[in-house]
Amino acid sequence: MRALIFAAGLGTRMRPLTDHTPKPLLEAAGKPLIAWHLEKLSALGIREVVINTAHLGARFPQLLGNGAHWGLRLHYAYEGEVPLETGGGMLNALDQLGDAPFLAINGDIWTDFDFATLPAAPRDQAHLVLVDNPEHHPHGDFRLDVHGGLHDDEAGPRLTFAGIGLYRPQLLEHWRAVVGDTQGARRQPPAFGLAPLLRAAMSAGRVDGQHHGGRWTDVGTPQRLEMLDKTLRTR
Repeated sequence: MRALIFAAGLGTRMRPLTDHTPKPLLEAAGKPLIAWHLEKLSALGIREVVINTAHLGARFPQLLGNGAHWGLRLHYAYEGEVPLETGGGMLNALDQLGDAPFLAINGDIWTDFDFATLPAAPRDQAHLVLVDNPEHHPHGDFRLDVHGGLHDDEAGPRLTFAGIGLYRPQLLEHWRAVVGDTQGARRQPPAFGLAPLLRAAMSAGRVDGQHHGGRWTDVGTPQRLEMLDKTLRTR
C-alpha cells in the first residue's frame, strides 16, 4: 500500500508562522508535524509516500529529502502556488499512487491513532477514521452507524472526520459529475474538494469507517500548535 499526505494548504490561519514555513513542517515537541506521520507509516510497513505540495513547496524536499531517514521513498506532487484542494490534489497524485487502495492523511493533524487498526483495504470506496467532536467543530461531519457505515445525515450523533482514510482510486472516477461545472473544475489540473465525492458515495452506502477515541489535534491555529507542543513535551 502507498500513502498520500496532504501538505498543500496555504496555512492562512497559522500566519505569521506559515509565512516562511508550510504548516506540516511546523514543529511540535521538536519534530515537524509531518515527521510524526512518516514515522507511523514506516512502522506500518509502507514504503512509498506521496506528498502533495503548493505553498513553499520547495521546503519539503529540502527538509525531508528522499525519505531514506525513515526507510521511505518520498515522491512530491507539486500543484503550483494555488492548491488544488483535497479532491483535486488526490486526483493529481493518482499517477504516483497507482491502481491499488491507498492511505491518505492530512499533514496538519497530530494523533496517537494506531494505523495498524485500519483494515487492509476499504470494503468499498472509502474507509474513514472519525474522532470525538473538538470544541471548534462541535456538530461533527458524519454519523457512524452500529455496522460501521457512514452517513451524512442528522439521524443520530455525528463525529468529526479525522483526516485519515483509506481510498480506492475509483472514488474519483466520476468526480466531474459530482462536482459540476465549477470554476475550479475548469482549471487544469482541476481543483475541487473531496467532501462532495464522499457524501455522494455515502448516499450509495459505499463508505464505512471507525471511531478513534484517543488523542487527536487539528493544528489549525498557533494556539493549538502551542498547546500540542506543551502536551507532547510534558508527556
